[in-house]
Amino acid sequence: MKIRLNVSDEYYSELEKKLLSAGFVIDDEAEFIITQKDKFTSYIAVKNKNGEKLRLKSEEIIFIESFGHSVVIHSTDGECYYALDRLYQLTSILDNTKFIRVSNCAIIARLHVKRIKPSISMKFILTMSDGSLVDVTRSYYSSFKDFFGI
Repeated sequence: MKIRLNVSDEYYSELEKKLLSAGFVIDDEAEFIITQKDKFTSYIAVKNKNGEKLRLKSEEIIFIESFGHSVVIHSTDGECYYALDRLYQLTSILDNTKFIRVSNCAIIARLHVKRIKPSISMKFILTMSDGSLVDVTRSYYSSFKDFFGI
């Protein structure tokens, strides 16, 4: 059986050894996930442009956007990675004090917002640390204001 681990680095190696010895396969694309209680994941399972699987630290994420079935993660190293999870899954596994969903197709990292510009019709336009522009849509306007205390 294939299992994905969403636990802190502190427990990952120990848990991986125990599961492998019990006959489980650790795979970041597995349907079943073991998650550490009351902990948000410190990494996201991704693929780079060459299709190699990697673990991207959540601190390295500037923002995440989806295009149809593709979920693209923009990172601090200037690279774009493809998430193995859907946007709604990422919303639930990322720390909700550091990340917020701002539209049906985007999640942003609080620390990487450099500018918040009000727009017409209850919207904001965000300038991220890499210079990208991300829209906060009307549906997420109030929760965004609460998140940033504005």
